[in-house]
Amino acid sequence: MAVLIHIKLKALHKIIIDHTGRKEYNVMDHIGLRILKGVISITHKFESLEEEKKNRILNAAFKVFAENSYEQASTNAVVKEAQIGKGMLFYYFKNKKALYRYLVEYSFDFIKEKYLVHIDGEERDLIERFRKTTIIKMQAFREFPHVFNFIGNVLVNGEEQLPEGLKPKYIELQRQGFAKLYENIDYSLFRDDIDREKAFQLIQWSIDGYQEHIKAKLKDENITTLNMDKYWEEFNEYLEVLRTSFYKKGVI
Repeated sequence: MAVLIHIKLKALHKIIIDHTGRKEYNVMDHIGLRILKGVISITHKFESLEEEKKNRILNAAFKVFAENSYEQASTNAVVKEAQIGKGMLFYYFKNKKALYRYLVEYSFDFIKEKYLVHIDGEERDLIERFRKTTIIKMQAFREFPHVFNFIGNVLVNGEEQLPEGLKPKYIELQRQGFAKLYENIDYSLFRDDIDREKAFQLIQWSIDGYQEHIKAKLKDENITTLNMDKYWEEFNEYLEVLRTSFYKKGVI
């Protein structure tokens, strides 16, 4: 009986290459009900592109989708920004939906591999952890200047707007991000006469605001070759103000 069932399932195993270049397989039982669905990644044509051209297209697409809603984002704007022909874009991505899905998946992996895994969760000083985190984030920003704004746009829209099948990845990214940034903080460093939760929030807003200030300041600069030393020096001066304002005296 087991052999017979195996033969039936094998006969009904169906492989489809969809428009994103991913291989999907569906297994149906003898009455047509889906009992298994999986996705096996295969090499996408886009991945074989030379690095410079691939990054140029990605940066252009991230910029357009970061600055516009999905509905308003135009593939015409992407090809113009990337300085490629529209036919080339659609050679790699069948349509805007396929491009957007690729960007979401790529950004999730990028945030995890270039940002979250490098955050020191053992650093219990909140301001020091945020200082190190900001440096990591700005290094990743040099590679893809618009990816954080893009992912922020995706997260603001919520999981309902995610391409099909990416919700588990989205939830896991949120969980890892929260743990890396906010768990294992030593609240005893804060002054006793202030609301620590509010102080925590003010510190985060201050650092996030400084990051956005720097991004705006460097908008027209070649950030891949820019010497950031003076900005880090200025950043550290602001952090000392935060320490003086919110930490107990004597805390270094």
